Amino acid sequence: MLRHVHSPRYLAAFAILRTLRDAGHQAYFAGGCVRDLLLGDDPKDFDVATSATPDQVVALFPRTQAVGVHFGVILVLSDLSTDVSEGKADASQPERIATEVATFRHDGVYSDGRRPDTVRYSTEAREDVQRRDFTINGMLLDPVVYQATRNLKLSVLDYVEGRKDLAAHTIRAIGDPATRFAEDKLRMLRAVRFAARLNFKIAPATLAAIRQQAESVTQVSRERIREELTRMLTDGHARRAFELLHDSRLLEHVLPEVTRLRGVAQPPQFHPEGDVWVHTLLLLEQFPTGVCPTLAWGALLHDIGKPATYQPPDPAIPNDRIRFNGHADVGARIAELLLERLRFSREDIDQIVALVKNHMRFADVEHMREATLKRFFRLPRFPEHLELHRIDCNAAHGDLRLYDFAKQRYETATPEKIRPRLLVTGRDLIAAGYRPGTQFKQMLEAAEDAQLENQVTSRTEAMKLLRERFGAPPQAFSTLTSA
Repeated sequence: MLRHVHSPRYLAAFAILRTLRDAGHQAYFAGGCVRDLLLGDDPKDFDVATSATPDQVVALFPRTQAVGVHFGVILVLSDLSTDVSEGKADASQPERIATEVATFRHDGVYSDGRRPDTVRYSTEAREDVQRRDFTINGMLLDPVVYQATRNLKLSVLDYVEGRKDLAAHTIRAIGDPATRFAEDKLRMLRAVRFAARLNFKIAPATLAAIRQQAESVTQVSRERIREELTRMLTDGHARRAFELLHDSRLLEHVLPEVTRLRGVAQPPQFHPEGDVWVHTLLLLEQFPTGVCPTLAWGALLHDIGKPATYQPPDPAIPNDRIRFNGHADVGARIAELLLERLRFSREDIDQIVALVKNHMRFADVEHMREATLKRFFRLPRFPEHLELHRIDCNAAHGDLRLYDFAKQRYETATPEKIRPRLLVTGRDLIAAGYRPGTQFKQMLEAAEDAQLENQVTSRTEAMKLLRERFGAPPQAFSTLTSA
């Protein structure tokens, strides 16, 4: 842990803890930061639990934000340097740090399945940890003792056997799991996420309680469900997370469309790995930690249209195979409705739907006209499309020939070649005497196609090609006739 003691967030939290103790209050590091330190990981944040009431916390610090004052939570703002060598802050490079400070408390009834109706502040750390979610998140740490002794046994306060469950690689609810999940339905998804991320198992009684209450997860706001699922997809253990979601019965309630992928057979000559669910899991298995969220969701949903378009082999046709005609277009429509339900931003929806809709186009990439290929490369964030195709192939037949071709062509094509300045515009057509109308779009596309394929290199050549293909402008023709 000592390697963390000069990080800005640690310094901010430690200074807050010392201020609280100097004022006569108890204070400890709490929750996930203690878990991560014991696992040898770098905590993202250092939270402080204290016997001080919110009013007392606000009175002790000059800059605070009451983000959850009804639940005893105050953000304390600190200015610390990003240069913390020798533990000294450099005022020339201040960094604003927000540290969550929570008052010891006992929670009342959770009537909405998310927040307690009432809380009672406590002066007992032992009582406070009993209302937390999992044993591995219920430990406290005294950093003053640890820095002095470097002895975890002396510095960790463990009233819930969290260290025992850490050693056993187990996610276990504190106290009665049914009660913990009835209090906060989001905890069921968090149990899956922690188990996947840490490669832990979920304790049998905890898993049984999740299965029993799985249907009630829909009481959680759609935004929170979306955020938990996105974390599962991007934490680096997406396959394990989705296997646990299915095993816990949560998947059928948060993503019923994905559940339907199970058992949908595929043609073995293209998909020797198995059904659509197995294929999708093999894609998820390839995600690195920190994978782009839109790519991750695009991969999860890329074959979401297959159950609806499944067509078994026709016994009357020799060597016929399973087909999914139009599954990319159908999948794009299903994906859009799913993403809207989970309240994704319009920008993210557009990108994820584009990934689903276009993932089959790589099958024709070697035979595309030059203009078609360059327009394909114009898709926003095309590298995501390319990466989806790569992991799609790796999860199936393993043939990366089309991927290599597309990657080489894309990386060697300059932006000017993919999207050159147009030789002919609508204004040029009007100036030449053509009347605006439905044919305009065809003419402009024809001119751009010829330009992309290097058939024309000047406006004069492009206009000549258009006259040959679409005829002379009506005004020009009438002028010639009257003469």
